[in-house]
Amino acid sequence: MTFAAASSPVAKLALAVVTEPKQGHAFGGGPVPAGAREDAVRALLQTAADAGIVQIATRPQGDQERLLGQAWPFPSPFSVSARAVALSEGLDRVEARARRSLERMGLPRGDVLLVSGAGDLAGAEGRALWDRMQALKDRGLFRRVGFLATLEDGPTLLARRFQPDVVQIPCNILDQRPVTEGVLSDLAALGIAVHVSSVFAQGLLFANRETLPQHLAGHGVALSRTRRRLAEARSDPMQAALAFCLGLPPVAAVIASVASAAELRAVLAAAHAPRPDLDWATLALEEPAALTAGSRYAISNAA
Repeated sequence: MTFAAASSPVAKLALAVVTEPKQGHAFGGGPVPAGAREDAVRALLQTAADAGIVQIATRPQGDQERLLGQAWPFPSPFSVSARAVALSEGLDRVEARARRSLERMGLPRGDVLLVSGAGDLAGAEGRALWDRMQALKDRGLFRRVGFLATLEDGPTLLARRFQPDVVQIPCNILDQRPVTEGVLSDLAALGIAVHVSSVFAQGLLFANRETLPQHLAGHGVALSRTRRRLAEARSDPMQAALAFCLGLPPVAAVIASVASAAELRAVLAAAHAPRPDLDWATLALEEPAALTAGSRYAISNAA
């Protein structure tokens, strides 16, 4: 497995700002009190700007977009990716909600608009959905369009069919299949900007065996073994997770979820740490497809 030469991690690092942390968040903890959320988001974004991070990934859920719109530093240095609502809400709703996302964030235009799941493109209205996305790009509301997918969605075939600018896919040290099966390289060879999410494996790298989701309960021993190997190499899980993804040459952006300025500082410290000397292949789960089992957990929570 080949990795890129050392460079500033900020060049690839993107942030998904978690305004209401949920169980399974990489850093744990509960939600920020309502009265302090705006201040917390403002401090987080200022910390990101000071560090040189320019990419922010958003989703149309809760108050996230509104809070971001109220908290951007001025002038804002950020390029923002937005996520469309599911096609099940209707084509008109997808288009209207994408416009509304920009309004809520106080932005005249966005960098990327992503179809929320590859399944929406694979269905009967997939082409019509993509035409709506392209129309928003042609009108200058978004600079690029793309989609979210898991390995099981066949992202390379979809990319050849729709020719997106961006594809976002989960990839981490527990599930290295997008690397080992050549999917990341194939997408990059098509001229697509590859964004990877679920860098911390939906918090599994930090979870105790007792708190694992039911569909992963049988992998507790394997996860413990991975953490033990990291400890023996004197590498903490966050450092290893970031080093693995940031070092992948086909990847244009590595999306890390953070809920506070303190968490972002921890991510930055881990990203800037010396690259650990690890046998990456030994850290992966033997059955990594389990990470995307159940009700499409990885897509609904990927960031």
